[in-house]
Formats: sequence, C-alpha cells, structure tokens
Amino acid sequence: MTRDRAWNILREFTQSESLRRHALAVETCVTAYARKYGEDEEKWSVTALLHDFDYEIHPQAPQHPMDGEPILAERGVSEEIRRAILSHANYSGVARLSLLERVLFACDELSGFISAVSLVKPGKSVLEVDAKSVRKKMKDKAFARSVSRQDIEDGARELGVELEDHIAFCIQAMRDRASELGLAGIG
Repeated sequence: MTRDRAWNILREFTQSESLRRHALAVETCVTAYARKYGEDEEKWSVTALLHDFDYEIHPQAPQHPMDGEPILAERGVSEEIRRAILSHANYSGVARLSLLERVLFACDELSGFISAVSLVKPGKSVLEVDAKSVRKKMKDKAFARSVSRQDIEDGARELGVELEDHIAFCIQAMRDRASELGLAGIG
C-alpha cells in the first residue's frame, strides 16, 4: 500500500475537508515520529491517513473503526496497518502493542487539538502555538470539548515521553506542513 493509494481511499470515503486535514495532521505527526525512530515512513503515513477513513460512513462507536476494517482488507491494506487502526479506538479491545500503534494513538487527538488551538490564535496559525498554550487550552474543558484530554495524556504516557515534549514535537512537525494543513495563518 502506497501513500498515494491511501490518499485516494481517504478521498473516496471522506468528503469533509476538515476530516481530510485531520488525517494529514495525524500523518504529519506520525511520520515525524517514524523519522525520529528510524521506522518505515510510508507505512506509518498510510496508517495515519487511513485511521479515520470510514468516519463519515461510520461516525458512531463501535462501527468506527471496526466496520471499516473489512473495507481496508478488501483494498489490500496489510493486517499490521489494520490492527494499528483498530487499536487507536480504546473500545475496540485491540491492545496497542507496537510502536506504530502507540504513536498513532498518541498523535490522533493531540494533532486535532493543536489544530483547534491554532485556529483561535489571532493569526490563525500553528506558527503562533507553543506547548504552553496547548497545555493552557487543555485545562479549558469548554474548548474543543470533543477532544479527549485523557487520550492526549495517555498517548504520551504510552509512548514513554513527557507530555510537554510530545506536544512540542507535534507542533514542530505541523509547522513544517502548515500551509497544507490550512494552519499557515491569515494574510
């Protein structure tokens, strides 16, 4: 499975521009970790791009991601990638065992939260975001209330990294692709 094929599958099942950008943001953080750990960037990219590919057709748990998994199998997505996608949902019963599984989980909610923080900055840019501002917004339960703060904290813990370091790492990765993520700002 190539990144291009994964992108085409995502586009086939996901019409929402915001969901596509979420997939790109998760991909950005996940592939940055792949580089850091010397892992297969394309495999990690495919996993991140496809982790929510079925969300528009299966927006409720537990259909997402369980009912999407057979679709990916039919499209030739490897068992390793499908398992990682299943493991990103706490309710799936699939334990996160591999580094890829832990990284996907750790980057999913956090990348969405960083995007949300970026969009409330005066210039609407990830370039204005730092770990401290993300931590401050995490304390505001009314802000981006659908994002699980517990998942963000658990993700860093499962990776064995300090939360502050994980946030800063993902912010930096997202800055490198700010334009593509729609987070380069106004003006």
